[in-house]
Amino acid sequence: PVWRLKYTNKRERHPMRILITGGKGMLARTLVAELGKNPDYTLLAPGHTELDITDPMSVTKVFGEFEPEVVLHCAAFTKVDLCESEQARAQEVNVQGSANIAMACKQSNARLIAFSTDYVFDGESGPYNEFAKPTGGINVYGQSKWAAERTIRLDCPNHVIARVSWLYGPGGPSFVHTMLRLAGRPCIRVVDDQRGCPTSTLAVAGAIAEILQKPHLLGTFHLACQGETTWYGLAREIFALAGIEQNVEPCTSAEYVTPAKRPSNSCLVSVRMKDCGLSPMPHWQESLKSFLARELPTLGL
Repeated sequence: PVWRLKYTNKRERHPMRILITGGKGMLARTLVAELGKNPDYTLLAPGHTELDITDPMSVTKVFGEFEPEVVLHCAAFTKVDLCESEQARAQEVNVQGSANIAMACKQSNARLIAFSTDYVFDGESGPYNEFAKPTGGINVYGQSKWAAERTIRLDCPNHVIARVSWLYGPGGPSFVHTMLRLAGRPCIRVVDDQRGCPTSTLAVAGAIAEILQKPHLLGTFHLACQGETTWYGLAREIFALAGIEQNVEPCTSAEYVTPAKRPSNSCLVSVRMKDCGLSPMPHWQESLKSFLARELPTLGL
């Protein structure tokens, strides 16, 4: 009978198997800590030695053993200035590594949620929503991440690309941790002509938790905290919220030269989150206040 066929083919419910690449990184660590609270998930977050995304055999081995249903692709070469002098490595990790993960997801019917960056834009006319056309970025890092996005779209139809910006999170490293480490200096000079959206990895993890519950969602989402500021404005807010009296002075990008050119305005806004029934990202000041209340005791401040 039909009812017997349906019954015998019914699979018992099991925890969703989620593979998190780049397991030692700041974003991955936060995702493990937050998503790990859900008993409906089984997580695997290997570091580079356990999963080398640039090695197809390593990728095949991990996929074959764990059989992920969802992959949160965090692994990337994110040292922006170093990308300028190590362009081949940026290409290998960010582009070819993403291609390897995308192909493995397609072959195993796994959903891919890959993280990208505000640096895929030229940074001259922000803020940018999900429908703004990227230009490929103005530095090697941004260009490699834009190429990664394109290969993911081409190789794995069942994907979400989550663009984030100015990330900080538990344990660092981040601009927030750097400022707190420099506290006590007579003066700290910080660039005031670059605008962006400081974003906590905790806020990103909250958005990802919702996206995981909506398996039909596809495409690009901007998961950046609301509002915008400059690095100088962020530094002042960090010290104010931490209750630290610190002399901070603004400077220009021309006065603080780096190997990689930075965008002047790479702010991200989202129109798709509301349209797709996702909760809005918190405001950056609210998110920073919550983060510092949690993180400062661990730093002895």
